[in-house]
Amino acid sequence: MDEQTTAVEHSSLITPPPSPVQQTEGYTSIQAINESVAASSAWVGLLRQEIGKTIIGQEHLVERLLVGLLTGGHILLEGLPGLAKTLAVKTLAMAVHTEFRRIQFTPDMLPADIIGTQIYNPHNTTFEVKQGPIFSSLILADEINRAPAKVQSALLEAMQEKQVTIGDETFTLPELFLVLATQNPIEQEGTYPLPEAQVDRFMLKVVVGYPSQTQERMILDAVDHTDSRVQVNTVIGPDDILASRRVVDSIYMDDKIKDYIVALVCATRDPRSFQLDLHEYIETGASPRATINLKAVSRALAFLAGRGYVTPDDVKSAAMDVMRHRIRITYEAEAEAVTTEDIIRKILDTVPVP
Repeated sequence: MDEQTTAVEHSSLITPPPSPVQQTEGYTSIQAINESVAASSAWVGLLRQEIGKTIIGQEHLVERLLVGLLTGGHILLEGLPGLAKTLAVKTLAMAVHTEFRRIQFTPDMLPADIIGTQIYNPHNTTFEVKQGPIFSSLILADEINRAPAKVQSALLEAMQEKQVTIGDETFTLPELFLVLATQNPIEQEGTYPLPEAQVDRFMLKVVVGYPSQTQERMILDAVDHTDSRVQVNTVIGPDDILASRRVVDSIYMDDKIKDYIVALVCATRDPRSFQLDLHEYIETGASPRATINLKAVSRALAFLAGRGYVTPDDVKSAAMDVMRHRIRITYEAEAEAVTTEDIIRKILDTVPVP
């Protein structure tokens, strides 16, 4: 509460609240948005506490999972085995009162294993639809790159349109629908690269790293308690999350911040216009989805910080996870060991901050 109170007191130093004239025209003051954020974000601390019962460290991963809940954006988690990717998603699902399905992707899967299929009923001589595991609110797509392209593409309609077509019928997915996918970045045997169209559907690509030495020791000590299962309590339901999403959508973003977001994305497409010598390393820049997602994620980060307004630091914090999977690098970049992360850092260091 102290951080939220401080944000209210100092909000005018970052972005001045609208004038009384604007307020009478229907605009909401920054202070009112701050109060709304404070009232609707009480569950955030409780959810972090429940996830912390099983996940030690990985603060960045946990924060990005919360961002996914607040924005409805799908997340691709990439990391080596044993870094608690699957455990973090399962713990999140236990703390949220909603339907959860885990789908283990394998090379022999069919699209029907995900979305469902039509089954013949001999009693009434008709075909009936048997819905697949995609008809849940939280979906854990474990090792998504192990399934062939036909199966991966079956997720496209569900992820983008929030609907599934089986035969001649189209079914609407739950309003709270989120795909959290994991993949191993180094193992190539028995894997299939994700199609570019599907990768672009993920709002964030989060790279999960190793814990620190201190956290590793805490994990070692926690192993003594594996005989008794950790009880994760349910702290929030779908209605609370959807209500918080409406508050996130109302968070104030100054026009200069919007221009900054557009400049960052455009710098990936035409780096020369921003005095960046990166054109030989970039094959294709970030798509318009990057612009839209940068805005949404920046607002969600402001919400998690207890603020009713977006700062440039929110945008810079979101940029790496939003754009790293939307930039395709050239052979020259690969030959010189230049990564998309290097390109994004250079852009963040060069584009003027408002």
